[in-house]
Amino acid sequence: MALDLDSLSEATSGAIGALVSTTTLYPLDTCKTKYQAEARAHHQQRYRNISDVLWEAISTRQVLSLYQGLGTKNLQSFISQFVYFYGYSLFKRLYMEKSGNKTIGTKANLIIGAAAGACTVIVTQPLDTASSKMQTSDFGKSKGLWSSLSEGTWSEAFDGLSISLLLTSNPAIQYTVFDQLKRRLLEKRLSGKSGVDSSPEALSALSAFMLGAVSKCIATCLTYPAIRCKVMLQAAESDENGTNVAQQKTKKTIPGVLYAIWKREGLLGFFKGLRAQILKTVLSSALLLMIKEKVTKTTWVLMLALRRYLLVSRPSLKSA
Repeated sequence: MALDLDSLSEATSGAIGALVSTTTLYPLDTCKTKYQAEARAHHQQRYRNISDVLWEAISTRQVLSLYQGLGTKNLQSFISQFVYFYGYSLFKRLYMEKSGNKTIGTKANLIIGAAAGACTVIVTQPLDTASSKMQTSDFGKSKGLWSSLSEGTWSEAFDGLSISLLLTSNPAIQYTVFDQLKRRLLEKRLSGKSGVDSSPEALSALSAFMLGAVSKCIATCLTYPAIRCKVMLQAAESDENGTNVAQQKTKKTIPGVLYAIWKREGLLGFFKGLRAQILKTVLSSALLLMIKEKVTKTTWVLMLALRRYLLVSRPSLKSA
């Protein structure tokens, strides 16, 4: 079986970008997630804005707790981005080979992105649930990965799976917009070039950052109500009496979450934390895509060297 160089380089560079962006922006992600997970009447709100979460960590001397669950989140980000970018690149290449097209349209891009996203969600959902529980636990009281996964049933590790599958439209929209903008930008650049270069063309860091920010902002605004519901399904938030509301039956179903948001916060509750979500996800995705674009060519060269090494060493191994 031939080594799929392009898909492997895309997956590896995407996973590296995910690790860097997740680690860099993790405190913001924790503040955003804890703020989103709260569903109470206005006069009972613990956090009135995202800065309240940060101030609580500072005032209680639990600043390092903003990093609780970082290892799990990094593992989940690395695996999910590797699987997503590998699947996306592979499905796109197969589609172009079967259809005979040299470019891919918006509709096909959306379908391919959703298919790659669905594969990613199924593989990484338990890690996603565990990291959300660890982030939304009280500062300094977060459990480890194994404890978070083993405290409930196996099915509970897949809390929010249906919404996560629905949210595959988010990266599908994001990467479709990014791909289309990138293709048009590179077409203009290549039109003024001569000669043949078989290595993948990469955007500049600034261009990748800007296109990543625009594409993620569009995807986030379109899918945010589902994002809020998913966070609440996975949260390990405690109420005023200290009981774990994540264990309540109504919080374990999508209708229960929808009812809780509607009853306590009204229609605008479905968009609570949107600005924080946009800030975090836009910065994260823009940083991820910027890093990915910068390391793609290096990764491609390394993969090419690995393939040549395997081709050269294979005959010698057979002769031995």
